[in-house]
Amino acid sequence: MKKNDPKLINAWCMYDWANSVHNLVITASVFPVYFSATALAEDGSDVVSFFGHPVKNTVLFSYSVSVSFLLIALLIPFCTAIADYTGRKKTFMKFFCYLGATSCALLFFFKRDTLEFSVLAFMSSLIGWSGSIVFYNSFLPEIATEDNYDRFSARGFAWGYAGAVLLMLFNLTMIMFPAFYGITDKSLPARLSFLSVGVWWVVFAQIPFRRLPNNIYERTPTGNWLFNGFRKLGTVFRQLQKQVMLPRYLIAFFIFNMGVQTVMYVATLFGANELKLPAKSLITTILLIQVIGIAGSYFFSWLSGKIGNIYALMVGVATWIGICAGAYFVTKEEEFYMLAATVGMVMGGIQALSRATYTKLIPDDTKDTASYFSFYDVTEKVSLVLGTFTFGFIDSVTGSMRNSVLALLIYFVIGLLLLARIPSQKTYRYRLDSDTPSGG
Repeated sequence: MKKNDPKLINAWCMYDWANSVHNLVITASVFPVYFSATALAEDGSDVVSFFGHPVKNTVLFSYSVSVSFLLIALLIPFCTAIADYTGRKKTFMKFFCYLGATSCALLFFFKRDTLEFSVLAFMSSLIGWSGSIVFYNSFLPEIATEDNYDRFSARGFAWGYAGAVLLMLFNLTMIMFPAFYGITDKSLPARLSFLSVGVWWVVFAQIPFRRLPNNIYERTPTGNWLFNGFRKLGTVFRQLQKQVMLPRYLIAFFIFNMGVQTVMYVATLFGANELKLPAKSLITTILLIQVIGIAGSYFFSWLSGKIGNIYALMVGVATWIGICAGAYFVTKEEEFYMLAATVGMVMGGIQALSRATYTKLIPDDTKDTASYFSFYDVTEKVSLVLGTFTFGFIDSVTGSMRNSVLALLIYFVIGLLLLARIPSQKTYRYRLDSDTPSGG
């Protein structure tokens, strides 16, 4: 198979286009706003009963995200190992894709009296989205050469933002002008938005599913595929331990990603609960973040080409520190919009660059790309679990999300210091047994 084939690369990027609507509509904008307005007690308070246990709705949201990603962090290493051993990486990607899309569609039934079912559907959508992403990411080193990792990773995120914005604009017309569609039920526009995510995701996912290679190394598994898959995971783990820079990078990524991912999941709730911003303003702000994120993805790809991946990541993390400091003191709607614009600039860029940097650190000759990316994914998801749990815990103890923001600021500071321990160069091939970088 020829690497850097334009049609194949564009097909790969289309999965970002397909699944990013989940990030925008479900995790960042419409669903959190709808959740805050719907997950209420009969007296209108924000303390709800979840399977008989009273819990503040914002804390329930944070914990739901935490548990979902804890489950996927436990599950995905075994799935990737089996996928590598059997050569069925795309099959696993399809399974998680369809699980996530179906769960989004089930959120159409989210009303106050279906809270427990809806939270479980939300959690299932997160598991499906996250599970499919790790297999999607692992195709990058198989279809592209190292000199194009940054550029193609940025293109994927940019396409994802663009696709999400298009669907979001349609959903916004339903939310803001329901009479135009003949809608009288106030909850229906949001619930139709959730359904549209599931349909969009499945339809556009068929493009990468049709073009991405299946069993690229022509593996023919023998014996107990479950046992051999676990053994494959152990082999990759031992290989990872022999390297130097890759574990260092994973530790730094683990810390600063706690802040990045948590901000993505709670920013809307922060605006709604701390600043009392109206739903339409919050959704419009999130939409603005996505548009700016397209430029941010390409900017950080360009920046990494000038100063190296690690230095570019350090610029992004330093910007996040400023964002958290600003969020703690923000009191006005206009200040929130300025912070949101800055978030948009660094959010896509740091995610695309994090993925590309890890890809560069994977050994050249590896054929177990899914297993290698499972460690990246587990690092990402466990950091998200701890980040959202910390945010929700501090919020529940102190009663203020502003105090939770300070914890995120500390994560970013530590992450920045850890990144400083890694050389920043344009080429990231490191010998397995030394600290000496190869190439420049």
